[in-house]
Amino acid sequence: MKYAIDRIEGNIAILEDINTKEKIEVQKEILPLNIKDGTILIYENNEYKLDLNEEELRRKKFQERFNRLRKKDV
Repeated sequence: MKYAIDRIEGNIAILEDINTKEKIEVQKEILPLNIKDGTILIYENNEYKLDLNEEELRRKKFQERFNRLRKKDV
């Protein structure tokens, strides 16, 4: 399963399933270090791991959409 970090509230991270949009709460201490809003995680073998490739892909897509919208406003 793949999750995006929706937000962090103290010691709790709110994760959103990328496919179903379902949100779950997870103790921050069981997640990788240096996570932030928007970090993409893969859950496998009872462990959360960073998915840097998916995160970069999503950031590029977001930037492309943003640039297209800006061009429409000009």
